[in-house]
Amino acid sequence: MANRAAILAVFAAFAMVGLASSSKFDELFQPSWAFDHFTNEGEVVNMKLDNFSGAGFSSKSKYLFGKVTVQIKLVEGDSAGTVTAFYMSSEGPYHNEFDFEFLGNKTGEPYLVQTNVYVNGVGNREQRLNLWFDPSTDFHSYSIFWNQRQVVFLVDETPVRVHSNLEHKGIPFPKDQAMGVYSSIWNADDWATQGGLVKTDWSHAPFVASYKGFEIDACACPEVAAADIQKQCSSSADKRYWWDEPTVSELNLHQSHQLVWVRANHMVYDYCSDTARFPATPVECQHHRH
Repeated sequence: MANRAAILAVFAAFAMVGLASSSKFDELFQPSWAFDHFTNEGEVVNMKLDNFSGAGFSSKSKYLFGKVTVQIKLVEGDSAGTVTAFYMSSEGPYHNEFDFEFLGNKTGEPYLVQTNVYVNGVGNREQRLNLWFDPSTDFHSYSIFWNQRQVVFLVDETPVRVHSNLEHKGIPFPKDQAMGVYSSIWNADDWATQGGLVKTDWSHAPFVASYKGFEIDACACPEVAAADIQKQCSSSADKRYWWDEPTVSELNLHQSHQLVWVRANHMVYDYCSDTARFPATPVECQHHRH
């Protein structure tokens, strides 16, 4: 009996370890604020917003080019007023940033996904879409793929946005600042839902976003000068990086068709066609219609 008790104790200890740690998360990321707002269930990491605080995590390394993916199950039920973000960003006043922001809604109303691209500290490139599924009932993958030619936002491997390198048109492209990977959940009821008309109902708190499937296949950069980073993370005669291959320099035909479908059926806002904000069409929009 003693042996059996000892074996059970060992199993119980393993079960506890499973609850305490998500190995892939711990390898790549760390909580960056509100540590007590994180819980783990095996490989799933839960992050909550309550009326005390939101929460956030960040990657342990910074990257230049490659692909980052996370599977997220967004806040269920009444998520109005809340925003969950998954994004890449460099640091400093002239930073680059690629954003997925998930704007909560009242029960039964669709989540909105807002994407944005900042280059040299300048954003204002918002696009919004609704999804072809309910992102709060199951895990779905969200990815950012980035090389010297383009930045691609993907949902379940379907491209939903492409930001192309148009340097030949005099438009700067993010290619020399290493970027961290981040996620956070916070209260943004001043703007998130129906322009701020619908406020967060704290009686429904805590609001929980769940994460798993953490993948980063990218060039990890030490803190070095921009020219050195670019050299280190670009292919040369003695090393080839997969993100520099011709096959991923632009969308393939199937992906191009998918993007056309997404834009036709699911896009609800595009800064390129917002003449109230931009009486003169932004330069990159003139050259890059899908």
